[in-house]
Amino acid sequence: MYSEVTNSIKISVDPTFMEDQSEPEDFHFVWAYHICIENQGDDTVQLMRRHWHITDSQGRIHEVRGEGVVGEQPVLEPGESFEYTSGTPLATPSGFMVGSYQMVDKEGASFSVSVPAFSLDSPHDLTLVS
Repeated sequence: MYSEVTNSIKISVDPTFMEDQSEPEDFHFVWAYHICIENQGDDTVQLMRRHWHITDSQGRIHEVRGEGVVGEQPVLEPGESFEYTSGTPLATPSGFMVGSYQMVDKEGASFSVSVPAFSLDSPHDLTLVS
């Protein structure tokens, strides 16, 4: 589990390799990641946008930007949390993701929340130690 707190918003990420959806012989590897967004602050906030950098083991970066997460722009009162699961494919057996969420508070002030970098590892990644 990976977690980070920015501006009183805690983001926790738990990635899982999806063997049943992957086809290693065709260079298709899939991960699910479960995210919990927890408002540890005193103000109501809303998640407006997401931004991801997805990097495979050959250093290729895929950037994703969009409205909300999984079709929602959740509003979080103090002490509330929102959880969702999404996924990503890669053409290599490992990589990593890092990102951010654009949030607004009840006064309409915008701020960024970091999503911690997390590793995408599969049993198909052959690492040789010499």
